[in-house]
Amino acid sequence: MRLILELVRITAILFIFGGLIGGFVKLIYASLRINVDNTFGGWLVGLAILNLLFVLYRNKLQFSGFYKGGGKVKLPKKVCMSLISGSLILLLLAPFFH
Repeated sequence: MRLILELVRITAILFIFGGLIGGFVKLIYASLRINVDNTFGGWLVGLAILNLLFVLYRNKLQFSGFYKGGGKVKLPKKVCMSLISGSLILLLLAPFFH
């Protein structure tokens, strides 16, 4: 039962935090008069957001959930920095892929 609750929690995190971050990115792009909707750049933004949410979940949110099993460890610093850097690069490159 705890596993199902954790999966529901992960889904809610993806939709809520993903929507908030996506709206924030869209607001920034709109202020710069850039539209990445329905383009390859939009996919890059989505991939960047998923990477950021993965890092957030593995480093913070997994420790406060319903699942109490083993195997809960933070991401190594190098992996964490690589994923965050890659996400930022994707966010910067997205407007160039119309």
